Amino acid sequence: MSALSLAPRALYEEVAELLRQRIFARELEPGSWIDELRIAEALGISRTPMREALKVLAAEGLVTMKVRRGAYVTEVSEKDLRDVYHLLALLESDAARVVAQTASAEQMAKVSALHQELEEATHDRDRFFQINEAFHMLLLELADNRWRDQVVADLRKVMKLNRHSSLFKEGRIEQSLIEHRAILQALTARQPELAAERLTAHFMNGLQAAQ
Repeated sequence: MSALSLAPRALYEEVAELLRQRIFARELEPGSWIDELRIAEALGISRTPMREALKVLAAEGLVTMKVRRGAYVTEVSEKDLRDVYHLLALLESDAARVVAQTASAEQMAKVSALHQELEEATHDRDRFFQINEAFHMLLLELADNRWRDQVVADLRKVMKLNRHSSLFKEGRIEQSLIEHRAILQALTARQPELAAERLTAHFMNGLQAAQ
């Protein structure tokens, strides 16, 4: 891959995205050393954008910089995972509360339609995972708080570092779908506190399955 093919975004941003996707795909395993020189040579770039990209990923929590040792893919401890799920539950349950209170009929119909896609994806776990995340992102979008969105985006990146996705555990997809149905019911019934409570429970159940 040549440097020219990485345009039009800033070069270091493109490199950061490439590394981010490799980390999520486990091509770069948690705890593994990132060979800056080898990757830079493979991409046909200098080490400057490579280092800037690593700074971006370090700020997101995906990479850990160690003095005189270089960059490593962050390893997520059980405490890290509990902390991330705790914060996500707080932030996303609040978003659900807002959506139950303020979403228009058209917006709520969009939420329902996305949930229906989730219902139809239970036999394709990768698609289920994608739609599941899209459902959560839609609630955040409708709740319309860009500062919350920014924090959640970073927390979800760290959550993806976990070696074992909670949705891949036996029976978790079916249970997750039941929980989503309950969340949707509370949302469409315009019950903000119940929606928040059910979304919090959804995250806590997800944490149990992820550990």
